[in-house]
Amino acid sequence: MRVGFYGGVEGVTGSCLLLEADNKKVLIDCGLFQGLEEHKNYEPFPFNPREMRLF
Repeated sequence: MRVGFYGGVEGVTGSCLLLEADNKKVLIDCGLFQGLEEHKNYEPFPFNPREMRLF
């Protein structure tokens, strides 16, 4: 099992955690940047969102 931390510091509304286990990937929360860093919301994710499981 792996847990990736991709956000949650300073000007965001939540964290961004990626849990990987048994060849499955689950994205837990995905906060947005606010204020002066809002432009970062348009940058590509550091992972492929199409690989996530939907529940």
